[in-house]
Amino acid sequence: MSEEKQKTEENINSKDFMIGTLIGGIVGASVALLFAPKSGKELRHDINTGAQQVRERADEWKEVAYEKGTEFSDRFKDTKEQLQDKVNDLKHQALSEGEDVAQDIADAIEEATEELERQEADELYERSQQ
Repeated sequence: MSEEKQKTEENINSKDFMIGTLIGGIVGASVALLFAPKSGKELRHDINTGAQQVRERADEWKEVAYEKGTEFSDRFKDTKEQLQDKVNDLKHQALSEGEDVAQDIADAIEEATEELERQEADELYERSQQ
């Protein structure tokens, strides 16, 4: 479980890093554009270009996030199915072992009963011989 928790934390850290990078890139590009000595027309063009690049990166990251989410979901489903199979196997094993134990106990009781009947028969025979 700790390995899964560590992977989950790594995925969260990666996601946080990507979000931070995206926000930092946007803020940095905006500040650079606003303080650049250009005309209004050039600045608007640069801002539009930068915004387009950010949109393209966001689309790429969205696709990566979707793929990772799908991959994580599939792994979760597989792990869940494996755990359910193991639990069912253990349950059936415990039930069959319980049945075996119950049968062993029943056999032991039957043997003990037969032994007691033999002892009573022997005692009755000995009494009748006296």
